[in-house]
Amino acid sequence: MTTSAEISHARRWWTLTVVSLATLMVALDATVINIALPRAQLALHFSNANRQWAITAYALAFGSLLLLGGRLSDLWGRRTTLYLGLAGFALASALGGSAHSFSMLVTARAIQGVFGALLAPAALATLTTTFQEPQERAKAFSIYGAIAGSGAAIGLLLGGALTQWASWRWCLFINLFFAVFAIIGVALFVDKGRSEHHTHLDVLGTVLGSGGLFFLVYGLGHAVTTSWSNVFTWASLVLGAVVLTLFVLWQRRSNHPLLPLRILLQRTRGGSLISLFITSIGMFGVSLFLAYYLQVTLGFSPLRTGLAFLPLVGSLALSAFVASARLLAKTGPRPLIPVGMVLGMMGMILFTKLPPNSDYVGHVLPGLIVLGLGLGLIFAPATASATAGIEKRDAGAASALVNTTQQIGGSVGTALLNTLAVSAATAAGMSLMKTHPPKTALAMKALETTATLHGYAVAFWWAAGFFALGAVITLFLLESGPSVSSSPLLVD
Repeated sequence: MTTSAEISHARRWWTLTVVSLATLMVALDATVINIALPRAQLALHFSNANRQWAITAYALAFGSLLLLGGRLSDLWGRRTTLYLGLAGFALASALGGSAHSFSMLVTARAIQGVFGALLAPAALATLTTTFQEPQERAKAFSIYGAIAGSGAAIGLLLGGALTQWASWRWCLFINLFFAVFAIIGVALFVDKGRSEHHTHLDVLGTVLGSGGLFFLVYGLGHAVTTSWSNVFTWASLVLGAVVLTLFVLWQRRSNHPLLPLRILLQRTRGGSLISLFITSIGMFGVSLFLAYYLQVTLGFSPLRTGLAFLPLVGSLALSAFVASARLLAKTGPRPLIPVGMVLGMMGMILFTKLPPNSDYVGHVLPGLIVLGLGLGLIFAPATASATAGIEKRDAGAASALVNTTQQIGGSVGTALLNTLAVSAATAAGMSLMKTHPPKTALAMKALETTATLHGYAVAFWWAAGFFALGAVITLFLLESGPSVSSSPLLVD
């Protein structure tokens, strides 16, 4: 006969399945559209200059509204917020998949970002409040970390398969299947999780926080499409910094802050957030430059490009399941995350040697495996530690902070590394033109390839430097011990 304890145990793991499915949908949507864009551009007839808005619209809405989404999950309850987030995300995906104009597609992507900002913090908050026993918490977050960390790579694989075998529209329609199963799972397994406190919405904090994040993400996105010297880039970044400073000052005075500053006053939580920020910078270096290298330089098809990232997903999952799940509850995050950072650095260094000829096994595969092993040691412990010991009334806000940190890190990585790569490639091309002027079209093509690979190498070296910095910071900032990352949630 099944006991109530066994039912409760099974219910927790089904909750993890539901939360992971919702998280995967949001995570892969940041990249699933990338491979589909060339086909969408042909179908909807939009220019290269406007192409980036299909990605930027999602990033702007998602990144700027995460803090609000986290607080709303505290206000409305986890289950209600998950229902709204999943349903809204699905409807926006249906709108985008059936788009007959570029403006319709961009609008749908922005709406996806809005509901994604509602969904992502609620999903992580649900996991945070569901698993409190140290061993179970470590295992749950290792699974969650593996899925969230490999979401970008899975998005590239899924986008390549759907674009090649079906239509670019299915890169959006596929979310309907994710959402339907997740909504059913929420109804069956997720508790309401509403705070016992009378949570109020900080209106001024919402305006300042969302506005500051909007200008910050917009400025970083503008740097990608223009340059770091562009006046609008810096105007947006400076405005974002000023508004976010005002936001922090207001949070210190507000009776019902959007982001309670008390959740930042813990050493390991700060170190975990820094590690997630740095890791997101490096991850975007891989998903951006390696995808371009495989498709443009080596001539891989969209599907083959997606398949090429599978070793990254596999090694990340292996590292998260075997190492993080077994060790996190016993050791805490300090022994794991710095080692993961060093492995991430080594993976990036391996990518600096990419050749112009096709040699996936010799030059791409080793870097993917080493990087994946490192990421598995970072994502799960950092996410678990960043949300450990949080009062239930602040679970949504803390989860939103985790997602915001990763989103801003990804935006910084895209803008900074892309600018460094383009600048280095341009300089290398001009230098080669002077020293070895091409005399044939074939020689010109070889020169361009050499310059481009040099740009990639510079970007990967910078990414390696970020991982090295992360290793030093986390080594000194994080703490050891089982109580650090696995402490139960504080009672309200």
